[in-house]
Amino acid sequence: MSTRRDFLKQTAASGVVAAASMQVARAVEDAGSGGMEQPNVDKTNLSWRSRIKSVIRRDETVLRYGVHGDNWHMSWASDDRQYVSACDGVWFTDHSIEDYNSRIFAINGGPRDAKFHDIPGYPILGSRTQKPGDTRYYNFGTLALDRQIYQFMSTYNRSRGADDQQNSDVNNLRFNGAKLIYSPDNGRTWHNQDGSTPVTWEPWGMRSRNTMVFFEEDQEAFSLLTVLQMGKNYEHNRDGYIYVYAPNGNTEGTMNELVMFRVPKGKLLDREHYEYFAGWSADRRPRWSRDIKARAVVHTFPRGWVNSLIHPFAWQPSVVYNAPLGLYMMANWGMGTAPDGLWFGKPSYLGFWISHNPWGPWTQIHEETAWLPAGDERARAYQPQIAPKWIAADGKSFWLVWTDYQEKDKGALERFNERMQEKLQQNNPDNDLAKLSVILREYQPFYAFNVQRYDLVVA
Repeated sequence: MSTRRDFLKQTAASGVVAAASMQVARAVEDAGSGGMEQPNVDKTNLSWRSRIKSVIRRDETVLRYGVHGDNWHMSWASDDRQYVSACDGVWFTDHSIEDYNSRIFAINGGPRDAKFHDIPGYPILGSRTQKPGDTRYYNFGTLALDRQIYQFMSTYNRSRGADDQQNSDVNNLRFNGAKLIYSPDNGRTWHNQDGSTPVTWEPWGMRSRNTMVFFEEDQEAFSLLTVLQMGKNYEHNRDGYIYVYAPNGNTEGTMNELVMFRVPKGKLLDREHYEYFAGWSADRRPRWSRDIKARAVVHTFPRGWVNSLIHPFAWQPSVVYNAPLGLYMMANWGMGTAPDGLWFGKPSYLGFWISHNPWGPWTQIHEETAWLPAGDERARAYQPQIAPKWIAADGKSFWLVWTDYQEKDKGALERFNERMQEKLQQNNPDNDLAKLSVILREYQPFYAFNVQRYDLVVA
């Protein structure tokens, strides 16, 4: 099945711009915690929460790294590196060049001098290894904990292959499940959820709840997963739980609903131990249930930002604990949708929220209804990720990572894809693919690891 890049339609109404860079300055009341015991908050810092009013985007800090791909879910490991997932990209390794739909990198250094390293032991998930009948797996939620790296691999409801007639119906394409894989040794070797190795990518017809941690759930909830990040090696966690977030479905009205679960740190591989947020008790304490059908919406994002063409893709958050200020920060985005439902028809929505607790309540401190990094009106920015290692020592600034889907000119990406497919079908040597990789950056220069600093405005 084609990648997201293959589905881009040039008829998108690119350039439709909504109101730019509107900041919402809302005071946050400490009473929102309802008297609950905080699992990992330094209570001496709680006053910061009521004083944070908004966020300032520092356009002069934008850096565009050459690493090619998107989505960039990150986790800060015990070896002091950030491990970052990457989807639909081309990556240079020592021996070959492959068009991957999932890969993982390690990052050393800070936001201004980041160095990227491939993880050779990661299972190959590239175009040349996939056959008709295979499905695609995209790595999103990532967690580095005690030398283990966990990754949730989202998957579609349609297989790859020209003989799959339904595959051509872009209105029917959706994420409908997630597989969980892990490495016990910081990326050297990788295992399936049941501990078996090597990692196997089940064909479309072989997927089931025996091999997928979530599969064909009600409303296809928990198909796009995000893991809360809590410092180096999850060190700021105090209650022993891992927290995971996801959209509540794949449609307008469900994708903008946030749901979540928690699980003891040693039990992430065992779904039987997952506890879903199930609403609030009378005294405003969170309720948890092991029944996924008892899940409740923990937060709702604005309507009007979910595309209906290609596959629905929006409202997948990034949630990070800001230890110096003792609060949780969430970044999230809505798809800039054209009137006909096509994605990237206009600039995306960007918002930031803060909370005392992983489960909220969440208070919005920033809103942009036309997200334009560096003021670029052609921007198609999406998937904002707060880098967990790149939060300032005082907590008052942080670095955001994102991808920009804009093209050099109209039809550029379509022309590149035609050339790439010709090379792949001819089984050309790596040096030919390397040339195409360089050309791709000319066609789509900001489809990359982009970073920018944001500052918190404190009263």
